Order: sequence, then structure tokens, then C-alpha cells
Amino acid sequence: MGALVAQSEDEDPLRALRAVARLRREVDQKEAVIVRRARNRGVSWAAIAAVLGVSRQAVHQKYGGRRREA
Repeated sequence: MGALVAQSEDEDPLRALRAVARLRREVDQKEAVIVRRARNRGVSWAAIAAVLGVSRQAVHQKYGGRRREA
């Protein structure tokens, strides 16, 4: 991920945007894994939402109902 952060500073705006898009995908995937881990350990939707700075409804809508192995 560190290389992508460096690439996001590229002088070429298209290369920089490409790196930012890849970073966003990686961060979204990582967030999903951590939310699932938190839920598996009994953390409430409200607590997860507070940490992410969104509403409980928003985090539940984004991640609720998904059941995959961690």
C-alpha cells in the first residue's frame, strides 16, 4: 500500500488518480474485513458506526447481511 501512496503523488494526474482508485479499493476491502471481525466478536453496529464516523443505519446497510468466512 505504501507504493500506492507514493504513486498518488505522481505529477501525472491520471497515474495519481489510478493509484488513488486502487488505494480506495484496498481500504474498502480492509474495512469490510475489520467490520466483519468486529461483528463476529460481538461489537455493536452503533460502536462500529461511531468509530467510522457514520450512522448506525449507514454501516448496517453497507455491511449488514453479508456473511463470509473471515
